[in-house]
Formats: sequence, C-alpha cells, structure tokens
Amino acid sequence: MHHQRSSNRYKAVKRLSKNKLAVAGLLIVIFLVILAAFAPFIAPYDPLKQDYNALFSPPSAAHWLGTDMYGRDVLSRIIYGTKYALLIGVAVVSIEVIIGVSLGLIAGYYGGITETVIMRITDMMLAIPAMVLALAIAGFLGGGLRNVIIAVGAVGWRDYARLVRGEVLSVKREPYVEAARASGGSNLHIIMRHILPNITVSLIVYISLSIPSAILWAAALSFLGLGAQPPTPEWGSMLADGRSFLRRAWWIGTFPGLAIMFTVLGFNFLGDGLNDVLDPKTQRASR
Repeated sequence: MHHQRSSNRYKAVKRLSKNKLAVAGLLIVIFLVILAAFAPFIAPYDPLKQDYNALFSPPSAAHWLGTDMYGRDVLSRIIYGTKYALLIGVAVVSIEVIIGVSLGLIAGYYGGITETVIMRITDMMLAIPAMVLALAIAGFLGGGLRNVIIAVGAVGWRDYARLVRGEVLSVKREPYVEAARASGGSNLHIIMRHILPNITVSLIVYISLSIPSAILWAAALSFLGLGAQPPTPEWGSMLADGRSFLRRAWWIGTFPGLAIMFTVLGFNFLGDGLNDVLDPKTQRASR
C-alpha cells in the first residue's frame, strides 16, 4: 500500500512537471511566498517611510517603480503587500473551507431533513449576488483587514458546501463506506476516515483556484475603501491611491495592478495544472 501511494505521488509529480503552465504557476507562487517571508530583507525601503523630497518620482535607479504622492517607494510597498495578499488568500479560504466543508459533509452524509435545511439556506445565500453580500457585510463590520477577510469568507463558503455535498453523495455509496458502516463504525469515523480523504483531491484543486479569487475580492473591497486602511501597503488600497493620479503618475496604480494580475495568474495556472494531474477524468482521457 505504501509503495503504491509513493508510486502514485511520483506519477502525479511527473505529470505536473510536464505541464508548463502548472510549473510556471508553481514558480510564481514560490516566488511570492519568498517575497512575503523575506520582505524586510528584500524591500529597498521602509514601505511606510515618507520622503517629501521625492514626491511622484518616476521609475529610476533610486526607485525602480517610482514613488507615490507621499514619496513612499512603490516597489517596497508592493513587496510588503505580497504578505497581505497571501495572508488574505489563505485566511479567507480557511474560513470558507471550515464552514463550507463542514456543512457539505453533514448535508451529504446525513441527508433527509438535515440536508434539506442546510441546502435551502445555502440556496438562499446563493440567491444574493456575491458582490452585494460582501459589500453589505464589509459595510456593516467596518473597514480593516480582519473585517474584509470575514466579509469575503462569509461569501465563498456557499460554493464549498455545494461542491462537498455533491462529492459526499457520490462517495457514500461506495462499497468501502458500506462495509465500514456494517462493521459498526461511527458516523464521525466514517466521515473522517473514509469520506473526507476521498474528496480531498477535488478540494485541493478548488482551494488552489479559490485563493486568487479571494485576493481579487479583498483587493476590490480595499479599492472601495472597505478593506485594508491606509497606510497599510495592500495592493487594493494602493490601486485606490493611484486612480487619482493616472495621468500625472501612472506608476502608482499600474504596478500594484500588475502585481494582482501576476499573482492571480500564478495561482490559476497552478490550479489548472493540479486539476489536470489529479482529476481522474482528465487522467483517463489522456491515456
């Protein structure tokens, strides 16, 4: 069994390495993690330091990506912003997974009135446009990084609940689940030992595609003034700072926007690659 699992992992890694976009995405994600972890050592300036002798400086040898209206180095703020982007992505997805996966497992496994109640609540939540719901929650909670994480996480769990519920309905009919139930296994044991591990592949792929979505949502709320507050070097708030100076100092808003695009593309490439590698349907089609 151990040898078979090792062999499957090796084959998965080999397939992933042949997917050029997936490799590119993985390299981008690794690069972003390094930037976030070592920002104090990589950034050439303090991201909050104001230099009134260098207001609106264009890209130059001293400031590679220029400075903003307060003389703060744009490159340093983008580098530090990587930490906030990844923090937001991971924190939001963690909230979505905890709520959505829990409700999906319960609904799919127990069925009956429990499933009906959970899925009707989910359907009611899905009936509200995601942006409207996120704006309402963020507006109610007020600005701030923590509140924007809660607002975005409170929206995304709905899709996880539906995904997991569908996967559980399929898996719980498998013979090994019936055998575990017949042998007297508790519901919690069956869910944790036999059902959850067998839907992990779908979850991994969906999580990898949810992180860039969470980063985009958080940046959008920050752009609207409902997310991270100044002077936090968060990409969405940096975009908001630069929108008033597009003609005078295009670099203030352009480079944070490119950072968001670069990050989203990296995670999307990686997610698509994982889907190609881990999805059994894709594997059968490639044979």
